[in-house]
Order: sequence, then C-alpha cells, then structure tokens
Amino acid sequence: MVRSGSAAPDPSLAPKPGLPLAVTMGDPAGIGLDITLTAFSRATDPALPPFVFYADADAVAARAQALGIGLVIHRIASTSGVQQVPAGALGLVNVPLASPVCAGRADARNGAAVIAAIEQATRAVADGEAAAVVTNPISKETLYAAGFRHPGHTEFLGELAARLWLGCAAVPVMMLASDELRVVPLTVHIPLAAVPGALNQALIERTARIVVADLGRFFGIARPRLVVAGLNPHAGEGGTIGREDRDIIAPAVAALQAAGFDVVGPLSADTLFHAAARARYDAAIAMYHDQALIPLKTLAFDDGVNVTLGLPFVRTSPDHGTAFDIAGTGRANPASFVAALRLAHKMALRAASNAGS
Repeated sequence: MVRSGSAAPDPSLAPKPGLPLAVTMGDPAGIGLDITLTAFSRATDPALPPFVFYADADAVAARAQALGIGLVIHRIASTSGVQQVPAGALGLVNVPLASPVCAGRADARNGAAVIAAIEQATRAVADGEAAAVVTNPISKETLYAAGFRHPGHTEFLGELAARLWLGCAAVPVMMLASDELRVVPLTVHIPLAAVPGALNQALIERTARIVVADLGRFFGIARPRLVVAGLNPHAGEGGTIGREDRDIIAPAVAALQAAGFDVVGPLSADTLFHAAARARYDAAIAMYHDQALIPLKTLAFDDGVNVTLGLPFVRTSPDHGTAFDIAGTGRANPASFVAALRLAHKMALRAASNAGS
C-alpha cells in the first residue's frame, strides 16, 4: 500500500494514467444507484471515464430492473481486476448490505455498508488501483445510527487520509465547482448563529493556502486569483455593521497579500457572483454554507460538483443529496454525477502530469 508522511504533493502518490475511478454507492435507498446506473447505461460518449462501482450487487441489479435498465454486472474482488470486466459490463466490487433495499426508505441497518464502501474505494486509491474517489450522496442521519461520528463526507475523508496515508496531516476543504464558478465555504455544517465565533484569521489563511495549492495541482492554474467574501452586509462597512470583516477577515487577506498571494477582500457578497465579477477571480471563499452554495446552485444546479481539496488524493461528488422522494422512479438527473466523474478524471490526470513534469 502506498503511504506518505505528508499531505504535500508527492510524485509517488500521483495516479497512473488509465486507472479507473472508484465510485461509492452512497445511501442505497437514495438516488445514488439511479444516477450511477443511468450514467453508465448512457455512456456512449467516449469522454465518460471508466469506473468501478463499490456497491451491493443485488441492490444494483434490483434498481436496474426497476429503472428498466438492461445491465450486465461483472463482480471483481478489487479495482485491480478491472481488466477482467467485459466491454459493456459494469465492474462491481460487492459491498453487501445487511438489509434489502426499499427505494426511498433509509435503513440504518445498511449504514455500516455505506461506510465500508467509502473506506474500500479510498483504499483502492491508496493502493494505486484507482485514480480517484467519486462518492454518491449519503444520509448522515442514517449513518449516525450506525455509529458514524463525522459531520459529513469531507471530514470522514480527512480521517481516511490520515489512516491510509500514514502521518498525512490532511486538512480537507470543501469546494463547489462548475464551469461558471468555484466557491469554498469557510464554515460548513454548523448553525448560522455559530459562524461568527468560528471565524478566525488562521482559518482563513490556512484555507486560502490550500485552495491556491490545489488549484495549481489539480486545475493547472499557475497563479490562482482568490476573492474573499465579507460576513456582514456590505462587508461590514468599516465596522458599522459588525466588526468581523474589519477585525478578522481584512487582516487575514492582508497577511496573504504580504505573502505574495493574489487575493482581495473582504468584498460584499451581494455583488460577488454576477458574471463580470466572476471573470475577475478563479475561486471565491465564502464565510458560510449557504453564502457559497446558493450562487453555485443558482448558476449550475444540475451539474455542480463537490470537490474535496487538501487531501492526498482526488475526491469529487455530485452536488446534491439522496433525494429519497424520487429514488427508483427514473426521474433522477445524472448530470451532476457525470460532471463529478469527468472532473475527477481531469484532476487525476493533471496530478499525474504535474508529478511527471
């Protein structure tokens, strides 16, 4: 198994060209199975990268039948066996569920298998068998009942990085990406009332440095331009509408500028996301979850991608939830999943290219 003592880019960790992606099933009662199978069944576009599905074979076969998708499943013991998968067949590493799946009805008994799929897919990347991880949506409520102790995927992947890349000091950072916008929420799954107290200069500087490093590593942007949104209306108006912008955000931006980074802020969030403004930066750092996700989902609701930066491997995910209400109905749109596949593939190739240069 490949190991590293640092989260910094290491040529030995770069994925080799031609490796498949490792796709997790997410909550099997949600639309993860639907969008994966729909995308696979429509994969006539050669730009769709190959992947191996970490999922319960029986659940996948049943959902394919429910959706009217003709499917040949080829089980393999690990992603290293992908060459054995016949053309047109879905390569699948079986991750057995504890209970039969009913579309739309979450079952805590299956939480352990959902977690296992994430672990096994990530291990495939650590072992050099897969290029990147693409995760399907999970239900945190269901996983909590199975003993999951993390706020979400992002934090769990940080733990896996430390476990599988021994000594890795990974600091996972969520970025939402589309052709129109890349945006990073500085704080994520915390109450809005807790956001001001969670902000500090060190957090802003650390996040910005990770974003800059990974925009270069995975997106090929030599000198990324960042903007930092203000917390308060009109970025606080010099402290007259809250002091966080003046006392916390502005000093962090000044420190980053002094260190040579191309970053401006704090800027009023209400004028930060129109077309002319977006042309002036490569990524925006927002102060809280909805400040970041509302513009991204307004601009790219169907094909936005959740990307985790700050890890020693590539991870992407569709930018939506489990959508239990439409699971198994055939109405789930696979566009965000397809975008996540393609972006993971591009990021992995970029990382490999950087390692070889």
